[in-house]
Amino acid sequence: MKRVFIQTFGCQMNIADSAEMLAHLSRRGVEETKDIESADIVLVNTCTIREHAEHKAVSFLGRLAKWKAKDCSRVIIFAGCAAERLGEALKKDYPFLDIVAGAKGIDNFSKMLDESGLFAVNAQNYTQSVKSGVLDYVTIMRGCNFACSYCIVPSVRGGVKCLSPEVILENCAELAKKNVKEIVLLGQTVNAYKYEDTDFADLLLKAASVKGVERVRFMSPHPAFITPKLIDTIAKNDKIAKHIHLPVQSGSDKILKEMKRGYDSKTVIEKISRLKENGVLVSTDIIVGYPTETEEDFERTLELVDKCAFSFAYCFKFSPRRNTPAYSLKPLASDKEVEKRLDILLNKVRHFSAKAYKDAAGTEQMVLMETVYKGRTSGNLWVKTPKQHPVGSMVRVRIKESDGKILSAE
Repeated sequence: MKRVFIQTFGCQMNIADSAEMLAHLSRRGVEETKDIESADIVLVNTCTIREHAEHKAVSFLGRLAKWKAKDCSRVIIFAGCAAERLGEALKKDYPFLDIVAGAKGIDNFSKMLDESGLFAVNAQNYTQSVKSGVLDYVTIMRGCNFACSYCIVPSVRGGVKCLSPEVILENCAELAKKNVKEIVLLGQTVNAYKYEDTDFADLLLKAASVKGVERVRFMSPHPAFITPKLIDTIAKNDKIAKHIHLPVQSGSDKILKEMKRGYDSKTVIEKISRLKENGVLVSTDIIVGYPTETEEDFERTLELVDKCAFSFAYCFKFSPRRNTPAYSLKPLASDKEVEKRLDILLNKVRHFSAKAYKDAAGTEQMVLMETVYKGRTSGNLWVKTPKQHPVGSMVRVRIKESDGKILSAE
């Protein structure tokens, strides 16, 4: 039996895509290995959302030349978003590369394998090895219909294509049979999901009702699709996680408009307030140093963070990407100034993150154990317990204290 080593760069969508590609390889007599030297195949699943991520993937590909030189029958597959952007031209610079599989073509990955002549065609007698874990991902849609000025995702993943509820729930049920307790529904704008009469709130309820599933999360939602129905659905169902990672990107209305985000700061603050009133913790993504960002624009972002008190935030410096409208914009702030702004923002974010943990002291929480001593609350806060519990079990605890980074249970 052949073995494949998988190197995944990027987000949870990429992790889910890697799992899907592994399933297709498994049906062709391939099993996964964590040892690259024992592998017959290397699958590199890539990200291009930031320049650094793409460079890491391409650099890894370059280093595979020596790996392949040891045995010319070895196979290298370069897949995902960077593969979509760079295309077949990669083979000119990396002639040892066998297959380029762009993100838009993941639905045709099986056909691509067959047409390569490198794998047994439709070897259905092979089945994917059972892989169990507390948490796993289910893709519910691909692509994005937005055209944010800084984002390359629509050009490498295409427009929105939603999977049917039947397929999604079947995938959830299969994971539950493997003792997966927490399902994370994935999409670029996941809460924009719509398939015939089923909207995203409907789908959440269906997923939460799958036998064996203890908790359902989702990412990454878009503020434009945070509706009263969705908020109400999350609030009323205990199996739907009381946490949303909601990328806001900026607190400046001017910048949000130039980014083409489709909302203003007042709207997003109101929606986050409603979520928090219903017991939902909110984390976010923020971009610092968008080319036209002034000091005043940055101050508006700090004000938004103060008002929203995010439980966590990923904060990034603006990364120019080719083939996006923002790529040609000349930055107003120097690199030094952007670094200074990022440092100020990170300090503020750390303050509110610590506060979210400290505010949980004295409360009772249901914790899904991910190790025998540690698990996460519905609000996505880490908890350590004084005694062991089975991995995958749901444990009710009283929070004794917090050091600002993890909760300690009595």
